[in-house]
Parts: sequence; C-alpha cells; structure tokens
Amino acid sequence: MFVDRVTVEVQAGRGGDGCMSFRREKYIPRGGPDGGDGGNGGSVIVVAEPGVDSLAELIHRKQWRAKNGVPGQGSGRHGANADDLVIHVPPGTVIVDESQDLVLRDLKEEGDRVVAAQGGHGGKGNTRFKSATNQAPREHTPGGEGERRTLTFELKVIADVGLLGMPNAGKSTLLSRVSRARPEIADYPFTTKSPNLGVVQVDRDRTFAMADIPGLIEGASQGVGLGHEFLRHVERTRVLVHLVEPAPLDGSDPIENYRAIRQEVERYDEALAARPEIVAVSKAELPGADAVRDEMAAAIGREVRLFSSVTGAGLKELLSETHRVLQETPTE
Repeated sequence: MFVDRVTVEVQAGRGGDGCMSFRREKYIPRGGPDGGDGGNGGSVIVVAEPGVDSLAELIHRKQWRAKNGVPGQGSGRHGANADDLVIHVPPGTVIVDESQDLVLRDLKEEGDRVVAAQGGHGGKGNTRFKSATNQAPREHTPGGEGERRTLTFELKVIADVGLLGMPNAGKSTLLSRVSRARPEIADYPFTTKSPNLGVVQVDRDRTFAMADIPGLIEGASQGVGLGHEFLRHVERTRVLVHLVEPAPLDGSDPIENYRAIRQEVERYDEALAARPEIVAVSKAELPGADAVRDEMAAAIGREVRLFSSVTGAGLKELLSETHRVLQETPTE
C-alpha cells in the first residue's frame, strides 16, 4: 500500500529521577550522600532510509513513544539512558509540527535525520548538592519531561523528471516502455492513483529518474480530483515532460487540455511552472497525430515532439532531449 501522508503523535521519554541516598556501612558513621543521577529519556528520531518507499509503517501506529530513563540509585549508581526510538521514512519526506504549522525538517537525502522529540534530562542525585557548607544534602531533582508533538509526515517523490498530462495521456505507458517500472495501465481515467518511479536508461552512460504521477484535471490547484496528490509530488522534479493526447476519448481539444494543465500548475506554484518543460504529443501511431503536433507548436510558439510508446517512434529523441535539458538545469 502506498501512503504519502500521515499524522502521528510522538512522545519522547521522561528522564529518570535523581536519587536521595546516604552511605550506610558498618564502621562508617558519616558516610555522606551517595544518590546517583537519573538517566536521560529516549528521543524520537526520524531518519531518511534508502529502500523505504512509502509511509505505510506509520499509518498502523498513531503513537510513537520512546522509553523513560532509569532512576538513579544509592552507592552513586547513575540510571541508564533510554535508547532512542528511530522512525525510518523514505528520502523526500517533509516533517511538519502541526501545533505550530512549522516544517521541522525536509529529509531530502538518504541519511538525513531530525530529532522530532527530545528526551527529558535525567534528574540530579543528592550527591550533586554536596558542598563544604552542606555535608548532608537532601536535595534531588526529578527527571525532565520528554517532548510531545503531533507531526504530519508528507512524502514528495524525488525524481529528476516529472510527467505532466491529463488522465490517459500515456504517462504510465511511457514509463513502462522506458524503464523497469510496471505501473497499472488501462483505458480509463485515473489509472494511476499513486506515484510510480522508474530509472530511464538513455544509453550506456546516461540515466535519470522519471516519475509517473496521478493525472491532473481542471481545478487541481484547489484540490479537485487527485490534484494536490499530483502537485505535491511533482514539486521535487527539475524538468517537466508534458504529454498531450492527440485524440482524447472525451472529444476535448488537445491544445486546450495543455493550457488547462499549465494554468493549474501556475496557480499552485509559479516557481514550479517556470521549470524547464518539454512538450510532446503521445500516441503517434494514431491518425492525425502529426497534424496535432504541428497545430500545437504553432499555438504555443515552441517545439513540440511526437512519439509513440507502442511503436517506439520518436522515443530515443525524446529521451535524449530530456537528458540534455536535465543536464543544463542546476540542482537546488
């Protein structure tokens, strides 16, 4: 099950209490204080781990609690620190503190980590309070409380290239043809309900990661359909490949479909809309596809490519152009 957004409660461990104790041994009538310190409570740490591909582990456990520190004991024995509780998430996960509406950390790379909830410090035993003027202190402090937070984990797929397009524009078919990804493919809208990621091998020495993400419809920037699901994931991509179906089953106009999606992306994030975009008419095997390509190029005033995932026509050129543009686009 692919899960890309989940809210959980995290609770760090409480620190162990400091101990009040006095040395009690035969023949040592004035043994003095010997209470040890309490151990620190465990923290809750979130780590971006390679190989984790969704947030499914979190959806079945709404509360994550680290263990408490061990209280101090007599004879100067300090309590043990509790182990930290580690939550593994995919690279590309954003962690938001819901109460403050604050992004704690954007875990973009594998190995990135953040302390989501700090464990409480252990209390001090009465040994700590001994001084020349206070030979038998009875002071000792309790352990500190661990932090508690309500966090939202939001996964944004990390890919070099993101596929734009209306439902049934051929995004899943393209990805399955040029990579080992096996997305669900059918002739009805919204076949893709969750992101699919594949590594595209342009030639022996050139590769890039491509994401096939749920299709957009008009009103997506306001959350209509699967709009926000798409737009959140495509934020990470450096280059957009916009696929246009030459003969939509609903009889809509290909050029208007292109403009509608561009408008939704601009409304959602102008910076995203400003990223390099390659426009390509898919399904070149259909009659009239080349005429649609020419009309679109004239309408938008830029080059429009034509390809077929079925026959392979124009695929090599599309991938080479995508890689070239990607090389010219700096990483953030």
